[in-house]
Amino acid sequence: MNPYDDSEIANRSKVISVETNRRQGDPEPTPAEELMGLAGLLRAWRKAAGMALGLGKLLPQAEVAAAAGRSERWYRELESGATLRLDRETIERMAEVLLLGDEERLTLYYYTQGSAPLEKSSPLGDESARDALQLLLHQQEPRPAYLSDASWNVVGYNRAMADWFPWVLEPGANLIRWGLASKEARTQLVGWDHHARIYLAMVRQGLARFKNDLALTALLAEVRKDPIVDAFWQEGPTLVSHRDGHHFRLNIPRFESQIDVVSQVLVPATYPDLRFVVISYLGSEEEPQANEA
Repeated sequence: MNPYDDSEIANRSKVISVETNRRQGDPEPTPAEELMGLAGLLRAWRKAAGMALGLGKLLPQAEVAAAAGRSERWYRELESGATLRLDRETIERMAEVLLLGDEERLTLYYYTQGSAPLEKSSPLGDESARDALQLLLHQQEPRPAYLSDASWNVVGYNRAMADWFPWVLEPGANLIRWGLASKEARTQLVGWDHHARIYLAMVRQGLARFKNDLALTALLAEVRKDPIVDAFWQEGPTLVSHRDGHHFRLNIPRFESQIDVVSQVLVPATYPDLRFVVISYLGSEEEPQANEA
């Protein structure tokens, strides 16, 4: 009896075929190679680049290596499955010579750095994108919802947000400035000291992510003019990325009593530096009882 069943014989034949192809030089990528993660992608990208450049074959490994400022042996090891952490300059050079689009470039970062490059997204200039996000804000009614940028400037909000927090209607409305510099925030945010420390921790994280950001630097200098805020800043290097899932209590003048809420922070895929925030009241799907005036 044959010690191998048909499926095992087929699998062994594929392995032998792949190894034979490797020894023959620079063959067309096979399905098995395409499943090898980055190594398979690099071969596919070299093929696409070679065809786009009219070479009629894969872009030579030597050209990719030279563009990356590395040796051909180094690149061969990378394409053979070596796990390497590449610096941003090398990644960008490889992306350029391989003619990678945005999605392919992003994938190269995921494989070689484990995360997307940290950079500012494009301004929210596309009218259709703005309209779609504004429609989504309106659909959160009666829950307050707003959209802020990397510096916490409010760039969109719904009616409920304006009813609860009229400061969003002001020109240049900014969450951090309101939360730390306004007297209103110290009344509306129950346990303001705690909120203030979180806002400062968010700014500290933002400064780490976007180094030399003039808007954030100026905002921090502005709020630190308050002695209490400045004392909080100097307490220690606490860092907070966002307030997603944060439970807190609000004292909103339009309601008869304090209300408990939770904030949910979403990030639009097209604009990763924007924050889509929805504030939901806990314990009821209905809007809290408003004061009669």
